[in-house]
Amino acid sequence: MRLLKSFTLAACTLAATSVAAEEVVVYSARIEQLIRPLFEAYTSETGVTVKYVTDREGPLLEKLKAEGTSTPADLLLTVDAGNLWQAAQLGLLQPAQSKVLEANVPAHLRDPGGQWYGLTVRARTIVYNKEKVRPSELSTYEALGDPKWKDRLCLRTSKSVYNQSLTAMMIAEQGDAKTEGIISSWVANLGVPVFPSDNKVLEAIAAGQCDVGITNSYYLGRMLAKTPELPLAPFWPDQAKSGVHVNVSGAGITRHAGNAQGALRLLEWLSTPAAQKIYADANMEYPVNPAVAPDPIVAGWGSFKQNPFNVSKAGELQAAAVRLMDRAGYR
Repeated sequence: MRLLKSFTLAACTLAATSVAAEEVVVYSARIEQLIRPLFEAYTSETGVTVKYVTDREGPLLEKLKAEGTSTPADLLLTVDAGNLWQAAQLGLLQPAQSKVLEANVPAHLRDPGGQWYGLTVRARTIVYNKEKVRPSELSTYEALGDPKWKDRLCLRTSKSVYNQSLTAMMIAEQGDAKTEGIISSWVANLGVPVFPSDNKVLEAIAAGQCDVGITNSYYLGRMLAKTPELPLAPFWPDQAKSGVHVNVSGAGITRHAGNAQGALRLLEWLSTPAAQKIYADANMEYPVNPAVAPDPIVAGWGSFKQNPFNVSKAGELQAAAVRLMDRAGYR
C-alpha cells in the first residue's frame, strides 16, 4: 500500500511538473509592449509560459525559413493579411481547424484554409480636418480623386504594406483598370509629397498642410487619446457600396511547431473576449470578435459596414498592386 501511494504521488508530481513546464514560443512582429500584457494574462490563467521573439515581418519570415524543422517557434504573430498570406505561401504555417476560432473570427478575416486567423481589425479609412471639411463633402475612396480635392489630399508612401493591401483589395473588388484610374487621380490631388508614416499624414492634416487623407484607424485613436483637441475625425467611406476596407493583425501555427496543440490553445484564447479586450484596447484597434466592444474613443466614432472581401486577397494581389501603383506614379 505504501509503495502504491508513493508511486501515485510520484505520478501526480510528474504530471503537475509536466503541465507547469509547458511553454509556447511565439515569433512576433508586434512590439513587446502590446503583447506582453496578453501573454502575462495567459500565463496567469493557464500556467503556460509564453516565450517570444520580436522583430519585423521580413526578418521573422527569413528566420523561420532558415530554421526549418529546427525552429523553436510554435506561433507566428504579425500584422497585415498580406504578410500572413505570404507566410502561408512560403510553407511556414500549418492549417488549424477550430470551432472556437470559427465562432470568434468572422470568415472574411481569416484564411479560407485555416492557416491563419485575424485577431484585431484595423480600418484603413478617410480622416479629415473638422475645421476645413464637412462630412457631407465626403463619400467614397474613389471620390478623393475629384477635382475639389486638388492640392488637399495627403497620403502615406506606396511602400507601406497598408497601402499595398488597400490597393490590392481595390483590385479584387473593382478590377485593375478602374483601380489604376483611382490611384492616378489621388496622385494628381496630392497637396504635398507622400509621407513615411500614417502619423505624419495625421499631423499634416491637423496642421492644415492638407485637408483629408487615408490612414489606419488606430493611429488616429492613439493620437486623439494623447491630444483630444486635435481637429481630426474619421469618415467611413463606401457605406452605400461595399464598405470600409479593413485589414487585420493575426497569427498562425508554424509548420514545424514543437507544441502545435499549445499554440492552438493560445490562438483560441487570443480570440476570446478577455484577451480581445486587452489586445484591442492596447493599440486602439477593433476586436476581431464581434461580441467585444472597442475602446470608448473608438466606439465613439460609430459603427460602419466592413468590406466583405476576404482579406487574403491583400496578399494574393499584392504584387499586382505594387506594379499598379508604380504605373500610376504613386511613390
